[in-house]
Amino acid sequence: MTVKLKHILTLSLSMLVCLGLHAQVDRKEVRSGNRKFAKGNWQESEIDYRKALVKDTASFAGAYNLAGSLYRQDNFEEAGKSLDRLKEVAPDSPDAADYYYNLGNVAVQKKDWGAAVEAYKQSLLRRPDDLDAKENYAYAKLMLQKDGGGGGGDDQNQDQNQDQDQNQDQDQSQDQNQDQNQDQNQDQNKDQNQDQNQPEPRISPQQAQQMLNAIQAREKETQDKVGKEKAAVLKSRQKEKNW
Repeated sequence: MTVKLKHILTLSLSMLVCLGLHAQVDRKEVRSGNRKFAKGNWQESEIDYRKALVKDTASFAGAYNLAGSLYRQDNFEEAGKSLDRLKEVAPDSPDAADYYYNLGNVAVQKKDWGAAVEAYKQSLLRRPDDLDAKENYAYAKLMLQKDGGGGGGDDQNQDQNQDQDQNQDQDQSQDQNQDQNQDQNQDQNKDQNQDQNQPEPRISPQQAQQMLNAIQAREKETQDKVGKEKAAVLKSRQKEKNW
């Protein structure tokens, strides 16, 4: 999205009266910078605006228009600093709506969505019918939501609190799972120990005698079977010899 820069100050006579007679000392340099700005000579206009500020450090037009030149040169950090020089007087000036609008533009370029939302809101409070400010305000607010509330003051704190609550819930769930696993392991170990410690069941004398009789019967059957097989082998050998 492209954000448009609001107009530079032309320093009309009424504007000079509002700012005080001392502001007239920067008039020549500001107007020279404005002419160069209109031709797209951003660096040359920057030089003139800085000259105006050297003559009068309180020059509203000098600082405001210098921010415009720096913004056009993609020097958003310095543009923000130049606008910041006017933060005490800008809210009460006739150009307050434009000041906050451009302040929002600088914040957008720096991806400081929280600051952009606040700046556009201040601009709309002073000029509610500004369609550009409304569009940029909606855009900055959307980006703030997508960015997770970064730089959004209270919104950011709420998101951080929600994240902390989620982390606490996760930690509690993990602790509960660990406790359950430990309890299960302890129960399993307890069952295993009980099985190991339990004495082997004893056999009664009657059961032992029955088992012994069964073993002896199997041995007798085996011996009888072996005896029959041996007799058959001897008998077959005898026939072979007779043949």
